[in-house]
Amino acid sequence: MKNTSLLTRFYRLKLILSGVILIVLGMLSSVTADWLESTQIAHAIVALARGLSDVLLVTGAIGIAIDFFTGRDKDAADTERTRTVLKELTPDFANAVIKGFRVNKEDLQRVASPELLDDIATNVLSLRLGDDQFAQEIYSDIRDQAIHTPERWHDVKVSVRLSTAVERSTVGAPRFDVLVEWEYTTTLSHPTARFTCVSDWDEFHELLSDVPATSVWLMPQRPGFDASDRAAYELVTFSIDGEQRKIRRTERQGAQTYSVDIGEEVVRAGRPVRVRYAFRTITDPANHRLFLTAAQPARDVSLAIDYSATDISRLSVIDLVPSARRPYVSQLPAGTTGRELTMELSGWIQAGTGFTFVWTLDSEETTAHPGTRPTSASPAA
Repeated sequence: MKNTSLLTRFYRLKLILSGVILIVLGMLSSVTADWLESTQIAHAIVALARGLSDVLLVTGAIGIAIDFFTGRDKDAADTERTRTVLKELTPDFANAVIKGFRVNKEDLQRVASPELLDDIATNVLSLRLGDDQFAQEIYSDIRDQAIHTPERWHDVKVSVRLSTAVERSTVGAPRFDVLVEWEYTTTLSHPTARFTCVSDWDEFHELLSDVPATSVWLMPQRPGFDASDRAAYELVTFSIDGEQRKIRRTERQGAQTYSVDIGEEVVRAGRPVRVRYAFRTITDPANHRLFLTAAQPARDVSLAIDYSATDISRLSVIDLVPSARRPYVSQLPAGTTGRELTMELSGWIQAGTGFTFVWTLDSEETTAHPGTRPTSASPAA
């Protein structure tokens, strides 16, 4: 508003100066005409000089008078005209801006802050859902789970092998040996990877806030299951793009940690790498379940669990994937040599998405249905 006022004053000053200059020129022209007349020069030239003087004087005076009497009305008319033009063109401008942002995200990135983008996304979601509060809470959850996560995993392959721990079963309660292998492509965000096995629930939940730098496994303390024992949990391999990395182990009461030095140069490079690691642990067959979770957003997940070397009769998987795309689950047909369940999920899953494998033992099938022979595999639930 202040700039507009200054421009208006400057315009009026120029107009007044122009009028004054014309009046001065008119007066000079009149003086020149008088001098020419005194020198007895041709009457036509004198008349021309007097005519020019009159024109200049009248033009300058009229210009100043018009500006004095009509200046405010002219300003008001110009303002109203500008307002009308803007009002008529605003929808076209708005549509052009929206279309530009929709097609070219770089334009939106140049003019919008993260806070403004959050507001825009919330408003758009609110329009689609018809509920402001629902849209705000839904977007906040998505933002916290997806936008604020440091890594995104692609082409994720998870392999699990269950086998009966025969040697250890003779000295205590039966156990299953569990070998879990993760493989995925990502841009690493931390120079050190840690794998920790703990027995305390509070420590477990505390370490969950340190993902993906720390992968935590919970093993509540009970006879035969010691979270600090290498036989209960061990990181057996870790590689980046096929290159093995050295693993260091530390132990304390009720917990143990395996550390792998990834390197600052890998993080600074900011390029996708293929990560592969495997750990082994134990579980109680009587638990009837094994739970795995994706620590970061993951795309195109393939999961396979081999339970050929166990006395499991039936195995199924329960996925906690909040998506309209249902996973594809399959098992080897009954009577085949091996027993394996596979599951494939296309598209993205959010961080914290879990998979629970649930089983029934051969002995439980026999007890429930005496005289019948359990099948070696059944379709997943």
